[in-house]
Amino acid sequence: METNVTEIADGIYRLSTFTDQIPGGFVFNQYLVDAEQPLLWHLGHRGLFPLVCEAVAAVLPVERLRWLSFAHVEADESGAMNQWLAAATEANVVHGMTGVMVSLNDLADRAPRAAADGEVIDLGGKRVRWIDTPHVPHGWESGLMYEETTGTLLCGDLFTRTGDAGAISDADPVGPAAAAEDMFKGTSLTGATAPTIRRLAELRPERLALMHGPVFTGDTVAALNALADDYDVRLQKQLAG
Repeated sequence: METNVTEIADGIYRLSTFTDQIPGGFVFNQYLVDAEQPLLWHLGHRGLFPLVCEAVAAVLPVERLRWLSFAHVEADESGAMNQWLAAATEANVVHGMTGVMVSLNDLADRAPRAAADGEVIDLGGKRVRWIDTPHVPHGWESGLMYEETTGTLLCGDLFTRTGDAGAISDADPVGPAAAAEDMFKGTSLTGATAPTIRRLAELRPERLALMHGPVFTGDTVAALNALADDYDVRLQKQLAG
């Protein structure tokens, strides 16, 4: 395997590793936000740390990292957290208050920083807003980040798809995401799922930075609302038995 680096917006880099060990193939993405205080979004599996660390180093010295974050506590998002803390000795994990309270105070080798819902962290040249999204798509502590200067929504597992569709695409992301949901059944279907996603659409992001898929540069508002509609239909089917 190899980790490919693509600049997907000014100062934001997609670090992507493809594996064929999952049916249909699968990509694991991290996003590096280059700023005075650089941030790495998604920390990856422990086993992928050497590859991803090398990819970060191709953009900036790893020791320059100051912030480490992810959407929820899961191996592909936070497995390498303590390896990153050891490599970037001045970096801190930042996550929502629930994640810090429930898991990260115990799991992280260095005390994490809790961010309130809607709180903006000024990285110096870039600004990231933490957004609580409990149970969306899964995990009580789930949250996303929105980079305000480029309009980049760091989507976590939203729009997860199989295959390798390249780094950037304006092709429909909802159909492939629905097919992957049929396969994995990874989303928590509650009355809050669709409304939470529709609130993300109100940000009117310029691009959607997927963890498992390409960066989507088409009509992001329509895509988010269509994804919410799909989950509404799934929920109603569940309730109908």
